[in-house]
Amino acid sequence: MDLFDLLIIGAGPAGLTAAQYGARAGLRVVVLENLTPGGQMLNIAVLENYPGNIYGKSGWDFSSDMQKQALGFGAVFIHKKAEVLKINNDGPVRLFSVALDDGSVIEAKAVILCMGASPRHLNVPGEEAFLGAGVSYCAACDGPFFKGKKIIVVGGGDAACDEAVQLLKISPNITMVHRREVLRAQKAVAERMLTNKSIRLMLNTQVCEIAGDEKVRSVLLKNTITGAQTRESADAVFIFAGFIPRNELVKSAGLSENPVLDSIGFIRTNQRMETSVKGLFCAGDLRSTPFRQVITAAGEGAVAAHAAAEYVEAL
Repeated sequence: MDLFDLLIIGAGPAGLTAAQYGARAGLRVVVLENLTPGGQMLNIAVLENYPGNIYGKSGWDFSSDMQKQALGFGAVFIHKKAEVLKINNDGPVRLFSVALDDGSVIEAKAVILCMGASPRHLNVPGEEAFLGAGVSYCAACDGPFFKGKKIIVVGGGDAACDEAVQLLKISPNITMVHRREVLRAQKAVAERMLTNKSIRLMLNTQVCEIAGDEKVRSVLLKNTITGAQTRESADAVFIFAGFIPRNELVKSAGLSENPVLDSIGFIRTNQRMETSVKGLFCAGDLRSTPFRQVITAAGEGAVAAHAAAEYVEAL
């Protein structure tokens, strides 16, 4: 059993920043990530709105650099899935235990939860059946497969607008579908999409079905005001309908009854990123916050690591 000062679960921008700041503060830091470090950043073709990144580095390259910085300060990375989180109060120091999927256990004096969130599904017929055969939640990953094809983008937030513009580099045939009357994206992001006359925008419209044979061939659309339905031919459907918090560890630890989670399932914290459980912190997309961006996640990760270092020092 390994004992660390700080355990960080998740290596998105929040986790990677927390790892760097925690290790730089002299803590023995371990980061658990069951996939490639970077989180949602890996889906960003060009990270253009991070201060100082004036040459538009990709999310993949930016993530790689962040991990190298954390490693340089001494953080340890373990690529395994965390299964169960437990709080131990039976020793001289209150510890957190995490069981991994290989049966091993890691203990730490403080934990920062940075598991992020998963893409929200539409839950319509055909969505699961055509996943990987025309249905995708990542334009950077799957866009190149549909060069010159007819693409439907679903959503009205920052991600949907950004991805619709990016997909124009692959195909001139982009239709954006949003179920509300106005887009939810930030003004600058929405205006960039709206001023692009190459993108066809369908507001007050929702997807009712995704159909095809061995791959996507069409979508059934419904006007949310009139109820009228139309079928549009399509080769791909890229869905950007928001995210669901990855809070399974919190629930498995029996903390969901505690005011750790908000009504949607995101984790509540104070300005120091502290949850209502001593020694348990949260940063990034998993945190209950009105704004989710790479820069805010990184800032929260730095604050969480600083607060965790103070907590560990005081033990």
